[in-house]
Amino acid sequence: MKLRQLPSWQLERYLRPHSRPFPPQLARQLSTRSSVPQSLIKPSTNSTLRYNPRSNRPYSTTVPAFNFLFGQPVHETHPHILAAGELTPGISAQEYHERRAALCQSLPPNSAVVLPSATLKYRSGAVFYGFRQESNFLYLTGFCEPESLAILKKTGDGPGDYTFHLYCRPKDPKAEQWNGPWSGVDAAQDVWNADEAGDITRVENLLGPALNGVTKIFTDAELTKYGVTTKFGTLLRSAAPKATTAPLKPHVNALRALKSPAEIANMRRAGQASGRALTDAMRRPWRSEKELAAFLEFQYQMSGLDGQAYIPVVAGGHKALLIHYVLNNGLLNDGEFVLVDAGGEYGTYITDITRTWPVSGKFSAPQRDLYDAVLRAQRSSISLCRASANVTLDKLHQITETALRDQLQQLGFDVSGDAMGILFPHHVGHYIGLDVHDVPGYPRNVALKEGHCITIEPGVYVPDDERWPKAFRGLGIRIEDSVCVGDDSPLILTTEAVKEVDDIEALRG
Repeated sequence: MKLRQLPSWQLERYLRPHSRPFPPQLARQLSTRSSVPQSLIKPSTNSTLRYNPRSNRPYSTTVPAFNFLFGQPVHETHPHILAAGELTPGISAQEYHERRAALCQSLPPNSAVVLPSATLKYRSGAVFYGFRQESNFLYLTGFCEPESLAILKKTGDGPGDYTFHLYCRPKDPKAEQWNGPWSGVDAAQDVWNADEAGDITRVENLLGPALNGVTKIFTDAELTKYGVTTKFGTLLRSAAPKATTAPLKPHVNALRALKSPAEIANMRRAGQASGRALTDAMRRPWRSEKELAAFLEFQYQMSGLDGQAYIPVVAGGHKALLIHYVLNNGLLNDGEFVLVDAGGEYGTYITDITRTWPVSGKFSAPQRDLYDAVLRAQRSSISLCRASANVTLDKLHQITETALRDQLQQLGFDVSGDAMGILFPHHVGHYIGLDVHDVPGYPRNVALKEGHCITIEPGVYVPDDERWPKAFRGLGIRIEDSVCVGDDSPLILTTEAVKEVDDIEALRG
């Protein structure tokens, strides 16, 4: 590779308007690169070289990176968010490379991965939602902008034998004045380590050469709709007319399902801060579901999380029987439970927690009895979240349902017939990660291994009818934690959210 130096006119496109110039000696290395073994670095006298850990491609500039504007945080512009070497919070450029390498190594020869980004969604008219990248695109690139396309082309059988193409929007000062900054084509290579980058508006000309020689394309892009080939399907067929297509999701799911230490650390941070927010919420009385929901979202932001991971459930009284009640507009009354299913996210990694507690802060005798029944079942199932137990999510559900049945029988419930399907209508857990219901399509009959992250969330929802003991009618209770499966013990990611009856009552003295 030849030394590639960005001309000054290209660098100026990244600069903030009216920014002060910096002397060359203050220019600093762009450290979104992961660490590179010294044996791979070519000697140079240029102190501002930056290295792509895959292609060993150096770059040179005398303009400091912290004076650039990008479409998302980088370490030089946001050192309070990203550590050196990270592309997204907690996840390094090296880890993104290893994910791409592992995926490509799992695919057959002469294959490629085609990943379109998510599109910007509109709430109404010109009012848009905050952009959220498509999860597999994010997992493999760390690039968080719309109007982008990633191509991974397998080039050999080795762990690093692939070519990474990233097509995105070029810098456009006039458009960015209205819409905010985006990163541009050069940054796709300089920061996000693409081997080849290009203008997304020229993708019709770029896609053919990128897919040259490819006979199998793995993609989840919408190629047909209502039996008609989509515009993107036509483009892909034109670029690689002899290639067949296959779903990408199963191959990425196999990687995403087992979390790395960095991913687990992100989820633990989200769980810790979210758990503390829930415990703080239990300390005080609340007049309405809306106020409680607003408090939690505020706490997530103030604790350094990205925000809430999903629309929360804040259900007072009998509304707790509605599994996904999200109106959150009712009043909270003493003598009733409030069920809160809420969690924040960090670096796009989520946490999922549910706690149920008395609005007054004190359990009545029936509330305590039914709550303890659910809690015992939950504790028992969490203890099995270890590889040595050799259980699946489906097996954990069976175990939890049996435990709940036994507990409810002791409280006087008739659990014959379809009773458990009414009282406990949902599965005990799901996978978690970048998505609340992570790796969609990944089976629940897979033996849990170290690195699987799941929820354990038994619940009992007692309808207000004569079939059930009178003291418990209208009560809805769910207790949920996010758990990482260990080899011989579980790691509870959300332990800061208290759940023992005595602990909950002690919060208000």
